[in-house]
Amino acid sequence: MRFQLAHRGIATITLFLSGCAFTTLAQQPAPLKVAIVGLEHGHVSGFLAQLPKHSDVKLVGIADADSNLCAKYGKQFSLPESLFYKAEANMIERARPDAVLVYTSIAEHRHAIEIAAQYGVSVMVEKPLTISLEDAKVIRRIAREKRIHVLVNYETTWYASNRAAYDEVRDNRIGEIRRVVVHDGHEGPKEINVQPEFLKWLTDPQQNGAGALYDFGCYGVDLMTWLMHGETPESVTAVANQDKPEIYPHVDDDATIILKYPHAQAVIQASWNWPFSRKDMEVYGSTGYAITVAANDVRIRHQHENQERTETAPALPAREGDSLSYLAAVLRGQIVPKGDLSALDTNVIVTQILDAARESARTGETVKLNPIGN
Repeated sequence: MRFQLAHRGIATITLFLSGCAFTTLAQQPAPLKVAIVGLEHGHVSGFLAQLPKHSDVKLVGIADADSNLCAKYGKQFSLPESLFYKAEANMIERARPDAVLVYTSIAEHRHAIEIAAQYGVSVMVEKPLTISLEDAKVIRRIAREKRIHVLVNYETTWYASNRAAYDEVRDNRIGEIRRVVVHDGHEGPKEINVQPEFLKWLTDPQQNGAGALYDFGCYGVDLMTWLMHGETPESVTAVANQDKPEIYPHVDDDATIILKYPHAQAVIQASWNWPFSRKDMEVYGSTGYAITVAANDVRIRHQHENQERTETAPALPAREGDSLSYLAAVLRGQIVPKGDLSALDTNVIVTQILDAARESARTGETVKLNPIGN
C-alpha cells in the first residue's frame, strides 16, 4: 500500500515537472529568422561575429550578386553555400525571413527596402537611413502602406552612456538643454584599413551621400533629434573640408554641422581626421551637464556641486542592449519604435537635416528648415 502511494506520488511529480517543462518550452518564442542583403558594408562582419551569441536569432539567407564577396564571407564565418542567393527577392521567397538586415551602400537602402516591403518583410539598415530627404519620404510612405518596420542601426544607440545623459535631461537634473556637442569619427577609412569594397562606395558621394559629413555626422544628428523629442531645428549650417584630397578626392573628410533651435543649439563634429577613434557627446543644460565617456561612463555635474563626478552608466534593458535584441523586441510587439534612436520617424528628420547640411556645405549658406509633416 505504501509502495503504491509512493509510486503514485512519483508519477504525479513526474507529470508536474513534465508539464512545467512543456509550459516553459511553449512560452519560448521561435527564433527570429533574419537574412542579410548586401555584403559590401564592412559592418556585416561585426554582425556575423556576434550572431553566435544570439541563440534566439537564426540566419536563413544572404543575398549578394558578387560571388567573390560571398565566397570570402562564407569561408571566414564557415557559412554553408545554401545560405547564399544572387537576388534579394529570390532569397525572401525561399528563405522566408522575418526581417532583412541591409549591408549595402547607403544609396541602395531604398531599393532594398522596396523589395522587402513587397513581401511584407521588415528591415533594419545600417546608419544613416538613406542619402536624401526624397528617399526618406518614399521609404516612410512604403513602410506605412505595407505595414512594415524600417529601423536604423547606429552603434551609439547601444551605448549605456548616451541613455544616462538622456535620463539626466528627461529627469530635469541638468535643466533645459542649451548646447550639445558631439564628436564622432576616426583616423579615416583608408587609414584604418576598411575592406576594399567598403572603401569604394564610402568615398563615392553618389553611394554614401557625402564623406565624413554623412558617415559620422549622422550619429550626432540622430542623438540630438532624440534629445529634442523629434523637434525640427530652425536652421542647419555646415562646413566641410577636404584636408586629405590626395586620399579622398571626391568627398569631404571633415565636417561641422550646427543645428539651431529656439533655445538650444548643437555642434556636431564629424571627421576622418581624428588622431584616434571617438564617439562621445556633451550635453549642457541650464543647471548642469552630462558628458559621455565611450560606451559606459558619464561625467556629471549639477548646479551647486563643486566638481564633476564620473559614474558608470546603468546597463541598458536586455531588449535594448544591441541591435538584434531590439529588432526582435520590435517585431514581437514588446517595443513600439517611435521617437527613439532607431525609429523611422526620428530618422526621416535625421535625413532631412543631413540633406540640408550637405546643401549648406555646398553653397556656404545656412539652410532654413520646416517640419516635414505627415
